[in-house]
Amino acid sequence: MPTNENLIAIVNAGSATLKFSLLGVEDALLRVLIERLGQTEGEGPRALIKDAQGGLLLDGPIPALNHGEALAWLFDWIAQEHPGLSPVAVGHRVVHGGDRLQHPTLVTPAVIEQIESLVSLAPLHQPHNLSPIRFIAQRFPQLPQVACFDTAFHASQSTIERMFALPRSWSDKGIKRYGFHGLSYEYIASRLPEVDAQAADGRTIVCHLGNGASLCGLQAGHSVATTMAFTALEGLAMGTRSGSIDPGVLLHLMDQEKMTVGELSNLLYKQSGLLGISGISSDMRDLLADTSEEAAEAVEYFCYRIARAIGSQAAALGGLDALVFTGGIGEHAAPVRARICELSKWLGVVIDPVANEEDQIILHTTGSLTKVFVIPTNEERMIAIHVRQLLQTA
Repeated sequence: MPTNENLIAIVNAGSATLKFSLLGVEDALLRVLIERLGQTEGEGPRALIKDAQGGLLLDGPIPALNHGEALAWLFDWIAQEHPGLSPVAVGHRVVHGGDRLQHPTLVTPAVIEQIESLVSLAPLHQPHNLSPIRFIAQRFPQLPQVACFDTAFHASQSTIERMFALPRSWSDKGIKRYGFHGLSYEYIASRLPEVDAQAADGRTIVCHLGNGASLCGLQAGHSVATTMAFTALEGLAMGTRSGSIDPGVLLHLMDQEKMTVGELSNLLYKQSGLLGISGISSDMRDLLADTSEEAAEAVEYFCYRIARAIGSQAAALGGLDALVFTGGIGEHAAPVRARICELSKWLGVVIDPVANEEDQIILHTTGSLTKVFVIPTNEERMIAIHVRQLLQTA
């Protein structure tokens, strides 16, 4: 495996997973997925490691109980198996930056404290984002780390857009719309000028559709509105997340069903969305292959709510010039794109069915008033760009 003095390590830590990659100037030389961290039942943590060509290097259990132990094992494995692959810096995806951390930032003890102060705003994500940062700072104190925040891209939104209709004192305490998937939207905004200059300069809605799903309305590449808000639970129905729901339903469940906060969180984050409606699966591929009425209803609900949200985003933008699909579903589920575009015909959306079935970049016909594109997202590449920019100016 080749060495590269410009190697950047990218870390994306979830509640029970750790995604890690070593990126050169162009391509990833190593990709790692560690799963089942912190789980005490059933099979323990496992690592899946692939090389630059996608060749399997390792697939098996590892002796690690948490994110720190997983990284310790991984760095030891790399040093033993591929000693030439030493990163010059590490970039981290951090879910929440609040109002103060609105740009990629070199990690210092003070920055770690700021990230930690936001745990209450993202309790399901922020602690896991912090764990690898702390581990690397302790074990490799000379290795520069850069924190990139998923909320930062949406800092350009207006005060009215970010506001909830609650007493102002709650906004002062941080209860406002932040938005997420920002690194994905920033990458798409950076790619749009290469794909279509008019879309890059105009009004574009990006549909980031995967297990987590949201929309973002861009005006000349800047975030104007997005469907996620205070948490990544708001907005569209997702794989297992409910999306927007009448707050009165939650009050009812707490009052009449005596549900606890933990039970509500489990219901809304893990038992709802496509899984909840279908009772079959949270995976769109499974639902599209299933012939049951429940599967079809889940897919239709997903597409219908997205089409409604596109209308809302178009209103915030004052019109629409282009629609972009990205994310696992957005890039690969042709039937989902077709149905969303069909429901959006009133916005002048007309796509070529053959181009859609082939997952081509350009989907719209010559007569379509709104352009439609499929652009694969690359959050890790966006993080690597930020890391290199900061290293050059540090």
